[in-house]
Parts: sequence; structure tokens; C-alpha cells
Amino acid sequence: MPRITDERRAANRAQIVAAARRCFSRDGFHQTSMPDIAAEAGVSVGAPYRYFAGKEEIILEIAGEAFRVMFDPVERLVDAGGEATVADLVAAAVEPVSRGLTVDASGQAVPVDELLRCAVQAWGELLRHPELRQQAGAGFERVRTRIADALRNGQRAGSVPTELDPDRGARVVMALLHGFVLQYTAFGLEDTAGFMHDLRVVLSGTGLLRGHH
Repeated sequence: MPRITDERRAANRAQIVAAARRCFSRDGFHQTSMPDIAAEAGVSVGAPYRYFAGKEEIILEIAGEAFRVMFDPVERLVDAGGEATVADLVAAAVEPVSRGLTVDASGQAVPVDELLRCAVQAWGELLRHPELRQQAGAGFERVRTRIADALRNGQRAGSVPTELDPDRGARVVMALLHGFVLQYTAFGLEDTAGFMHDLRVVLSGTGLLRGHH
């Protein structure tokens, strides 16, 4: 039997991940079995085990991908430097959601809805899955630290009030993002542009967390 190429192996793996994401989004983690994933992918029952030790490993990958979609733009905004308000940071994360489609690590187009449904389910898994909690915690802390740095830059530029503690303020930004994901996924928030408009109004109106218009 000829040796499978790296490209073919990567394509097969991406096919299985995409199938698992559809199953998880539609039926939930616990209602989805490895045979279900194989059937959705159109491969043999044993094929997923050539790439993953089990379902939990696929959950870890998809959950990480879901959060990457929102937080990568935030980190890019921080990397760009300059002044960034709380509203700017939230807007950077919300913008990919408004597009409806994103691109996963393999370069395939993915419905954002699928990813966010998996993300919400993953939060529940944090309570019973130490490895997922550890991975999510490390990712959370990395992004929180970057957001805190952006808030410090904003303070130096005068766009973020000096009385705001950047480390605690970063948690406020993360809380806004998590709340947005939950409302978008579970509670019918569809008008992302309206959400961002009103967020900027609310933040600038407080006088504490300013937002650009």
C-alpha cells in the first residue's frame, strides 16, 4: 500500500474535524460518538482513530479553534500598537462573527455559528474536563494579558481612563466578549452592528470606559 502523503493526511484530518464540528454543533458533544463522526465524514469507523486518540481530543481542537476566531483579531489589534479603547477591543472580536464565515487552521471556510455553538458547549466541559480547562485557562490568560497591555497603551495615549486598573479592565473586556458569544448563540442576538453601536454609546456615556464614534 503506498504511503499517504502529508498533504493527504492533513486533508483527511481536516475532513474529520469538520465532520465532528458539524455533529457537535447539531447534536452536542455527549450525543455524538466517534462512529457518528466517521459517518458524517464519509470514512470508515476506524479512520478517526488514525488522527485522534478519541472524541475528547477532537473537542479540545475544535474548542481552541472557536476561541481563536474571536481572540486572534484582538491580539492583532494589540500588536498593531496605537491607542485602543475597550470598545475597539470588543469590536475586533465581534467583527468576524458578523461576517458569518471564517477560515479554520486548515484553510477551509467554516460557519461561525458552528464554531460558537461548540464554544458554548465547551464552557460546560471545563467543569468536568481538567485538560480542557487547563488549555482554555492558558489561552484566556494569554489574551487577558495582551488586552491589559492594550489598555495600558490606551492610558498612555489618553483614550483609556487612568483610574481603570488594566488587569481588572481586561477581565471586563473578556466578560463582554463571553456575554456576546452566549447571547449570539443562545439568545437570538443577530444585529451585531447594532450591538457594537450601542456598546460604544454605553461605554462612552459612563465616562469610565470610553469608546470612539
